[in-house]
Amino acid sequence: MKQLATNLEQNRFNMVEQQIRTWNVLDTKILDLLYKVRREEYVPAAYRSLAFTDMEIPLEHGAVMLAPKMEARILQELHIKKTDKILEVGSGSGYMTALLAELGSHVYSVEIVPTLCNMAKINLQVHDISNVTLEEGDAAQGWPQHGPYDVIVLTGSTPVLPESFQKSLNPGGRLFAIVGEDPLMEAMLITCVAPGVYHSKMLFETCTAPLRNALQPQRFTF
Repeated sequence: MKQLATNLEQNRFNMVEQQIRTWNVLDTKILDLLYKVRREEYVPAAYRSLAFTDMEIPLEHGAVMLAPKMEARILQELHIKKTDKILEVGSGSGYMTALLAELGSHVYSVEIVPTLCNMAKINLQVHDISNVTLEEGDAAQGWPQHGPYDVIVLTGSTPVLPESFQKSLNPGGRLFAIVGEDPLMEAMLITCVAPGVYHSKMLFETCTAPLRNALQPQRFTF
C-alpha cells in the first residue's frame, strides 16, 4: 500500500514537472492546487491508471476529461480570484469543477448527461466540496439563470461561440472557450473590458469533443 501511494505521488510529480510546467504553466497557486486536488479520484475506475497521462480521458456519451496540461493552462489564463462567481458548462467527472471551486467563491456547474451529473455530484460530495451548485441541463448556448458571472468555462468545444456567454459576463469577467470544428479549433480567452465591450485573445490551437447541442455555423445550400 505504501509503495502504491509512493508511485501515485511520483506520477503526480512527473505530470506537473514534465507536462504542465513545460507548457508554460508556472503559477505556483495552480501547481500547488494540482497536488491538493487528487485527479485520480475523479477518473473513472477503468482509466485510473491513466490519470496522470498526457491525454484526454473518455467519459460517457462522447464527453472527456481534458488533458492535465489543458486543465492547468485554462486555470492559469483565467486568473480566478476568491471573490469570483463561476459558470462551468460541462461538469464531466467533477474534477475541473473541484479545481474551480478551490479558486473561486462559488461555481454553478451544468451537465446535460444525467449519469455524468450524478458522477460529478458524488465525487464532489465525497471530497466535501460545498461551494458548488450542480445542475442537470443544457447550457451549450448559455445559462444566464445565475448570471452575470466573473468567469465562464466551456469544457467542450463549440463550432460557433454563442453571444449569450459574453453577455453573461460582469465587467472584468473572463470567458474560456474552444471554438471551431475538427480538425481546426482555437482556445480563446474573452474579457469583458467594459459593459458591452469585449477583448478576444487566441491562446493556442487544439482539438476536443464538442458540447452536446453546441451552436452550429449556418450552412448555405444552393
